[in-house]
Amino acid sequence: MMKSNRDIGQEILDSIKSIKQGKGKKHIVEVPDDVVKIRQNLALSQSAFSALLGVSVRTLQDWEQGRRTPRGPALSLLRIAKEHPEVFIEH
Repeated sequence: MMKSNRDIGQEILDSIKSIKQGKGKKHIVEVPDDVVKIRQNLALSQSAFSALLGVSVRTLQDWEQGRRTPRGPALSLLRIAKEHPEVFIEH
């Protein structure tokens, strides 16, 4: 397996800084449909996606089914995953 020269952590931080500074497109994550679409676009299981976001599978399921709304850092990560899915795909 080839290792990438990418620094995914830095790419995520740069994307968050960009969002905070108002650079680039601004999108609101619609819940629950967009959470499901974002995960499916990344071709990840609920278990893998929840681990990537640092939340429990149950929390992810609650978002996807509209019982809860993502907030704070999780919402920022979802925005990044929507706008820059390549950051979350390991090469």
